[in-house]
Amino acid sequence: MADGITAAPAFPGIERIEARFHGDAFSPHRHDTYGLGVTLHGVQTFHYRGQRRYSQPGNVIILHPDEEHDGGAGTDETLRYRMLYLEPSLLRRCLDADGQSGDALPFVGQPVLADAELRQILLPALSSLDEGLEDLAVNDLLVRLAGALARHAGAKARRLGLLAQRQAHQARDYLEANALNAVRSEDLEAVTGLDRYALARHFRALFATSPHRFLVMRRLQHARRMITEGEPLADVAAATGFADQSHLNRHFKKAYGMTPGRWAILVGPTEPGPRMRAPGN
Repeated sequence: MADGITAAPAFPGIERIEARFHGDAFSPHRHDTYGLGVTLHGVQTFHYRGQRRYSQPGNVIILHPDEEHDGGAGTDETLRYRMLYLEPSLLRRCLDADGQSGDALPFVGQPVLADAELRQILLPALSSLDEGLEDLAVNDLLVRLAGALARHAGAKARRLGLLAQRQAHQARDYLEANALNAVRSEDLEAVTGLDRYALARHFRALFATSPHRFLVMRRLQHARRMITEGEPLADVAAATGFADQSHLNRHFKKAYGMTPGRWAILVGPTEPGPRMRAPGN
């Protein structure tokens, strides 16, 4: 089976992929999303929080936002896995609605879990990558994921006050709406009424990343869609707020562990993968 990535239709705040690789696939990089997935075939290995980790078929992977990791196959066999990338803002809304407003996002210290219940929560969302997610199904997915992540998470960090939460949300909404524009610290200070340093602290407490990184990742999401559609990389860089193609290349590799050119090759036209069954079925 050739190396490649199959991307599912996008849903706001959620991306889903299937990856197929031999050897080392991704250099060290960081997402600003949760990475939640299931290993399907082969051995999945990656460095995470100072240790090398291994995942066998059926295991669940949980990567916290902004935690550096790499990735690849741990044996000569083809590595095949599926991942769901969840923007913290979606989980944040679910936690807030459950009376956990201002609590830190759940942090799961163990990134490889043999958790059949969590695997069964993820499987429906990862089973048919040729189909889009339905709104009602996503609501149930988020509720169940929030519960499962909380179950595995450790102690909660200090809760933010309501005003600080509102200001962090204002900054996030502004950054998302202006992702392709130049955004300065002064702009966020004017929008939120907070000085830049307090805002940086509050933003990270709620969304597990910095305002700048959140902005860059939104630009990279736009860039990745354009690359998948076959747009020239120079045009992509110009359209998504990067100074030039080399600037795009540097940020893309830091975020996804490969260059834009490599990504374009891997997401080239492929037939959708087969519907996924739970390991052992």
